Amino acid sequence: MAIDHEIEQRIGARSFARLLGAWRPPEGRGLAAALADRIRLLVLDGRLPLHTRVPAERELADVLDVSRTTVAAAYESLRADGVLQSRRGSGSWTQLPRNSPGLRPQPFAPSSDQSMYDLAMCALPYPTDELRPMIAEATRDLDAHLAGLGYELDGVPELRAAIADRYTERGLPTTPDQILVTPGAQGALALIVAALTSPGDRVLVEHPTYPNALGAITNRGARPVPVPLVPSEDGSATWDLELGTAAVRDAAPRLMYLIPDCQNPTGAVLDSAGRERVVDLARRTSTPVIVDETLTELWFEEPPPPPVAAHGAVDSPLVLTIGSVSKPFWGGLRVGWIRTSAPMVRRLSAFRATTDLGSPVFEQLLTARLMTRVEETAAARRVELRAACARATERIAQLFPTWRVGRPRGGMCHWVDLGSPDSSRLVIAARRRDVLLAAGPRFGVDGAFERYLRVPFVLRPDRMDEALQRMAAAWAELDRVEPATEPGECSVA
Repeated sequence: MAIDHEIEQRIGARSFARLLGAWRPPEGRGLAAALADRIRLLVLDGRLPLHTRVPAERELADVLDVSRTTVAAAYESLRADGVLQSRRGSGSWTQLPRNSPGLRPQPFAPSSDQSMYDLAMCALPYPTDELRPMIAEATRDLDAHLAGLGYELDGVPELRAAIADRYTERGLPTTPDQILVTPGAQGALALIVAALTSPGDRVLVEHPTYPNALGAITNRGARPVPVPLVPSEDGSATWDLELGTAAVRDAAPRLMYLIPDCQNPTGAVLDSAGRERVVDLARRTSTPVIVDETLTELWFEEPPPPPVAAHGAVDSPLVLTIGSVSKPFWGGLRVGWIRTSAPMVRRLSAFRATTDLGSPVFEQLLTARLMTRVEETAAARRVELRAACARATERIAQLFPTWRVGRPRGGMCHWVDLGSPDSSRLVIAARRRDVLLAAGPRFGVDGAFERYLRVPFVLRPDRMDEALQRMAAAWAELDRVEPATEPGECSVA
């Protein structure tokens, strides 16, 4: 009985097969090893939740059209790695591997292991010499707050004013009472989803989209409804707003989620006409839209149009814009915000009080100081990222001539078409060479994007070059595996 209490959910064989996606290897490779590798990645990648009971061997074998021996061998390999735990009469369920060399949980989360080449994350360090004076100034600012209780549910006034000023500079008049400070943009997103949806509700998302947004939606028990981004001839991507409008009409989502600036992972930017259509759609259908501006300062050649809310929704509760200082400054601050109507801010603040009582005061004061130099810092970041993007584009073309590299208009990564459904296999092979990657399906719904891989270009040049060299060796390995057959079968010369 104790075991059953740990198992949070079950997954049926057909649902499991959809999650596995195109897992079968090229002709000549062992099916059991390939199946084990794919299940292992699903667990480590966070796509298959922990304590989930997996289908019985015979049931899964029937759905996958393989022998039961194949599934049994895959499960046994996973048990040996600590990815599965089994008990007679209780079945098998997923768990995090413990003390298993070469396996690390949640590769999309930051890795603290400095020996790893972490290309699963899009983030930059912040120059120590630039940050130290700001820390000293924020420390002096803290004196004025120490006489209070330190609970700032909506955010300290200095930071709310600084964020409002930045929106006004960008063409969206904003007052401090339209700002709610949160623990990062992820905290802002999770708060909105929790406050405005219920389990079973639908949320419209771009496809591909930011993985942690999908996590916030599914953790709430809501269901993401994907609308595809369309690849352009120049390798960039565009929004299919006609299809998005039809999806809102047909699916009646409770929310929409949009990344209009330097979209993660494609780097696309939504034009002014598209922003007007989004606002019009939200207004006509009374569907709130979350506008994620986390990367908005990191454009390459020309700045994005004014924020979505500036296109006729300055005071509308239907447009909730979220942002943070993680990308232009430093992720360790964990400071983000929501910009919307003042009544909606009050509604979200009241809901938030049931889960936390505000963000740390010192980090907010430091962020308020940093906001006074956001343009200066972002300009330096843009120079750095443009050069890094160009270097990565050239090197990928040399090492992977069959890959098609997208043309981002900003951001920190390439969205690469591998030309074959091998993203998850490459992630597994690269891990063996100490390179962490996020497989394409992490950015989609129901196992989509197995042909794609997000490749950030945020490592310093020498480490980036080494990471790509290791990826090239891993990619070559996919075509040089030892011939094998299903367990119990014989190969014939």
